[in-house]
Amino acid sequence: MYKKFVARDSVGQIMEYKSFSQFYPFYLSQHKNRMCRLLHYIGLWLVIINFTLFIITKRVYFIVACPIVGYGFAWIGHFAFEKNKPAAFDYFFYSLLGDWKMFYQITTFKIKVFKSK
Repeated sequence: MYKKFVARDSVGQIMEYKSFSQFYPFYLSQHKNRMCRLLHYIGLWLVIINFTLFIITKRVYFIVACPIVGYGFAWIGHFAFEKNKPAAFDYFFYSLLGDWKMFYQITTFKIKVFKSK
């Protein structure tokens, strides 16, 4: 079914990451599928748009929509394309940081989501 997302050591114990820099390579290993990365990217753009609309209009439903669209797109990417469990289930804070770092790296073309011609 789905690959277990939690990193385990050689004896099967769950890995405890002491820093984000230790966690991020594992995070990227769970986001190899281009469609999964693209869905994360789209979801985070929708978070930015909804947050901006909340600031402008002060309408609460825009802020409520932020986690729905952000996680919704990401989870579709994991379950439908990557076939693994989202990192947020086991490493919430580091996963959230990883999402934004990956977003930045996609935006600056350090990580590819589209195939080159």
